[in-house]
Amino acid sequence: MSNTKNSSESQDSRNSRKGTEEDTDEKVAENRRPKPMEVLREARAQLAELTGMTAENVSSFEQTEDGWALEIEVLELTRVPDTMSLMASYQVELDPEGQLTGYRRVRRYERGRSDAQRQGGR
Repeated sequence: MSNTKNSSESQDSRNSRKGTEEDTDEKVAENRRPKPMEVLREARAQLAELTGMTAENVSSFEQTEDGWALEIEVLELTRVPDTMSLMASYQVELDPEGQLTGYRRVRRYERGRSDAQRQGGR
């Protein structure tokens, strides 16, 4: 019988350690800062969900004191030919955990126009 008692005490001890390890893993995951690629993916997905527009690419990305700042290019209006489609650049801000805190459109342009052409046409 003493064998049974020792076995159950050992099992309790192992379960207690396992619970502590799980708690520590959860705390580490909660405090973990997201990786840059995770932030990029999340920012694109969150902006697309909020605006209903397709996020095509990220043209700038930086970590700030308050979290993250990105500029994301989106397709606003599809036209034929595709070079006439309307694109827009959105400035997107995220908190340190990668959650979107704000966005605004900073530029709108035709897909076929480069920055140099746009400035020269003014």
